[in-house]
Amino acid sequence: MNSFQADGGNMTRHCVSSNDKLALHGFNNLTKSLSFNIYDVCYAHSSEHCLEYIEYIDEEYNADRLTIILTTVADMIGANILNVARQDYEPQGASVTLMVAEGPIEVPLKHPLLPDAIVAHLDKSHLTVHTYPESHPDKGICTFRADIDVATCGEISPLKALDYLIGEFESDICIMDYKVRGFTRDVEGTKHYIDHEIDSINDFISPNILGEFHIDERNMPQQNIFHSRLKLKETDLDRYLFGSGVDEFEPAELDEIARQIDSEMQEIFHGRNLSA
Repeated sequence: MNSFQADGGNMTRHCVSSNDKLALHGFNNLTKSLSFNIYDVCYAHSSEHCLEYIEYIDEEYNADRLTIILTTVADMIGANILNVARQDYEPQGASVTLMVAEGPIEVPLKHPLLPDAIVAHLDKSHLTVHTYPESHPDKGICTFRADIDVATCGEISPLKALDYLIGEFESDICIMDYKVRGFTRDVEGTKHYIDHEIDSINDFISPNILGEFHIDERNMPQQNIFHSRLKLKETDLDRYLFGSGVDEFEPAELDEIARQIDSEMQEIFHGRNLSA
């Protein structure tokens, strides 16, 4: 386990074996926040195919499916679900929010003066997902973005579900931010700003999955801030043609489609427009 402590104006890092359980004064009130954004990219040759792609995504990742995904994530990280709110939107998109707690919940008799005591105490721990189908009006490029945020308190770690999330959304590009906020005290009064070992988000993703992606990461371990971007290496063009096949295009057309798809993915991966 890593922790930081101010010493004469300098920040020093203390490492404790992750096998040693930290004896705390009170409860663990560290907040661990994971923001996970995935992108799916495709090419729709006609306006009809574009509409069909958006309809397909809207059905494939509707509120019911997203609820199943977040429920699985909650189970994987060891969180107990308190409440679920979900919504499908018009013309497209969906959102789901789960309120979770670290341990089993014993609901007391409802107190007339404290009707929301349980939720109010535990609403710092939550899982949310929002979807954003989108298309270019002229060039045939369509994208689907899903934003997933997991904020947990105590010992629950949202990093355990990364392999599952990357696979479940068939990700072309993943952008991940992880931050640990606040501090907790041990029985001797020492502040601990993190309670687990981490040098990179990618340490929590299986090597087999990482091998499929180009990786760019920016980490600030002294601030407990970690950032990673993944872009799929292999882009089989046939996989990116929605409603069409490669045999329906001339070689020059396929080259242009491949260029558009690569440009779209590079710009999303780098977070800026690359063309003049």
